[in-house]
Amino acid sequence: MSATTEVLTQDKPVRYKRNVRRRQENLAGFLFVSPMLIGVTVLTLLPIIATFVLSFADWNFVAGMSGLKWVGIENFTKLFGDAVFIKSLKNNLIFVLTVPIYMAVSLILAIVINKNVYWKGFFKVAYFMPYISSVVAVAVVWQVLFHPSAGPVNQFLMSLGFTNPPKWIADPAFALSSVMMISVWISIGFNMIIYMAGLQSIPRDLYEAAEIDGANAWVRFRRITLPILSPTSFFLLVTGIISTFKVFDLIAVLTSGGPINSTSMIVWYLYDTAFVNLRVGYASSMAVILFVCVLFITFLQWAGQKKWVNY
Repeated sequence: MSATTEVLTQDKPVRYKRNVRRRQENLAGFLFVSPMLIGVTVLTLLPIIATFVLSFADWNFVAGMSGLKWVGIENFTKLFGDAVFIKSLKNNLIFVLTVPIYMAVSLILAIVINKNVYWKGFFKVAYFMPYISSVVAVAVVWQVLFHPSAGPVNQFLMSLGFTNPPKWIADPAFALSSVMMISVWISIGFNMIIYMAGLQSIPRDLYEAAEIDGANAWVRFRRITLPILSPTSFFLLVTGIISTFKVFDLIAVLTSGGPINSTSMIVWYLYDTAFVNLRVGYASSMAVILFVCVLFITFLQWAGQKKWVNY
C-alpha cells in the first residue's frame, strides 16, 4: 500500500509539468494565430454583423449614431420597387453568361497550346497578362478602342462599309455587351492557365489506350478530357459566378453604371447608394440580398455537382 502511494505521489509532479507544458504550447499557438483571428474578426465578422443589423435601419453615417433610425423590413420592400436595383440585378444575371463563354474559350486555347504550339511559355504569359494588368489601365485602353468616332474598332468597321457602327460603351444598347466582352478578354488567361495545369495531369496512357481502341479525337475529349477536368471546371465555375457579382472596378472606370444605368451592377449601385447618397441602411439591405443570391447560386452548384463532377 505504501509503495502504491509513493508511486502516485511521484506521478503528480510529472502530470503537473505535462499540463503546464501543454498550456504553454496552447498559449504559444494561440499567440501565433491571434493576429489572423483579430484581423478576421475586425475586418470580416464585425462588418458582416453590422451589415445585417443596418439593413433594418435608416442611417446616414455623417449624422453619427444619433441619426440611426430603425425601419424594420422597409428597406427590403423598397428595394423590389426600386427600378435601378431591379435593372442592376438583371444586369448581374446577364453578366453571369460571361463565365461559360470564357471557360469554353479558355479550354479550347489550353488544349491547342498544350498540344500543337511551340513557345508555350510565351503564349501563357501573353494570355495571362490582361488578368494581372491594372484594371484602370485595361479600361483606358478599351475606352480608346471603343471610342464612337475615333476608336480603331469603329474605324475598321467603317473601312468595311459600316456607315453607322455601334457606339459601344456610349450606347445603352451595346454598353453591357461591351463590358462583357472586356471581362471575357480579361478572364481568359487565368482560366487557361488552370486548364493547362489540369491537362498536364492527365495520364497519356488513357489517350493511347483509347486511340488503340479506335476512339477519335472527339470521343477522347468527351470521354477522357472533360470528365477528368470536371473538378477544375467546377472550381472555375463557382469562383467565376461569384466574381461576376463583385464586378465594380471595371464599371467604375469604364461607364460609372451608365449610360442610363445600362451597365449598373448591384455592387456599383450599392457603392453609389452608401458613399455618394449616404444611405447606409438601404445599401446594407442590398448587400444582404446580394449575399443571399450568391449563397443560393453556390448551393445549387454544390447540389448539382454530383451529377457531372468526377473526383
